[in-house]
Amino acid sequence: MQAMVIVTSGTNCDLELAQAFEDAGASCQTVQLHSILDAPEALDGAELVGLPGGFAYGDAVAAGRIKAALMRERVVPVLSRLLDRGVPMIAPCNGFQTAVQCGLLPGPAPSRPEVALAPNVSGRFEDRWTGVDFPDSRCIWTKDLAAEDGHELPSAHGEGRFVASAETVSGLVDDRQVAVRYQDNFNGSDDAIAGICDPTGLLLGLMPHPERWTRHSQHPSWTRRPASTTTTGQRMFRAAVEHAQAALR
Repeated sequence: MQAMVIVTSGTNCDLELAQAFEDAGASCQTVQLHSILDAPEALDGAELVGLPGGFAYGDAVAAGRIKAALMRERVVPVLSRLLDRGVPMIAPCNGFQTAVQCGLLPGPAPSRPEVALAPNVSGRFEDRWTGVDFPDSRCIWTKDLAAEDGHELPSAHGEGRFVASAETVSGLVDDRQVAVRYQDNFNGSDDAIAGICDPTGLLLGLMPHPERWTRHSQHPSWTRRPASTTTTGQRMFRAAVEHAQAALR
């Protein structure tokens, strides 16, 4: 399986994202956004795609906005075709902000933005581990986690508060596109939403970082946990790789 991680100025966590794909059984290639702008067909061989976190272009104007503007005309159509082909994609943190700004989420691209990721209610950058729930949803990344309790993931963002109209939130819930919720809702998100998927269930955007917890020793309490623990992030990436493998059979 060939995963591709799209990087540009200011992205980080791309190494963790690539490692998460590889630990789950895929090969991973890092691709520069400007190379894709010159030759969008560079993505044609992707069987999994990652839009990493970070502070793309310094998050000038707003988080993810410049990156989204660059992607909208030439890259988004390619990613949409890959989704039509059944390619799983993940967009943590700044990747989620970008996916929302360029119309990939909640998808399909509306005439105007339906959701946004606003500054945290605390007014500051929040870096913490937080409990999360995985409601029953269309999402192929979280489908095996929905019936379980006790999950947590690391978060690190200043603009992660999910906001949308009551009608939009209700529609996302009814369409089973709400894939992740905070247990403590530390950033004040509407309906405690931490992540959503597109209507296909293939593209997951979320503010927490599952790629930062794919190995037992990445947890702050790892010395007090059984070494055999399978992490939440590890299970998410394995689910996506297995889905992609099954699609090729």
